[in-house]
Amino acid sequence: MADTTTFSVRMDTELKKQCEALYGELGMNLTTAINVFLRQSLRAGGFPFDVRLEKPSQKTIAAMLEAERIAKDPNVKGYTDLDEMFAELKK
Repeated sequence: MADTTTFSVRMDTELKKQCEALYGELGMNLTTAINVFLRQSLRAGGFPFDVRLEKPSQKTIAAMLEAERIAKDPNVKGYTDLDEMFAELKK
């Protein structure tokens, strides 16, 4: 049997309960799940999944700002009926 050590982690109580329930459904306890995560981290040479900030590109930000401007512009006609919108587009 491998040498073991104790590892203490502080976490949100509700997060712990939810994870225990999830991993219990998968047939393992939280300790086993953490060990799986750590082993996968060693295999991957880092996190075994992408860890990044989801930042929109400048083009996406510009499009979002334009959409916001159009939505607030009282001179831009809006539609609540698709048939009306398509009829207007066909003109």
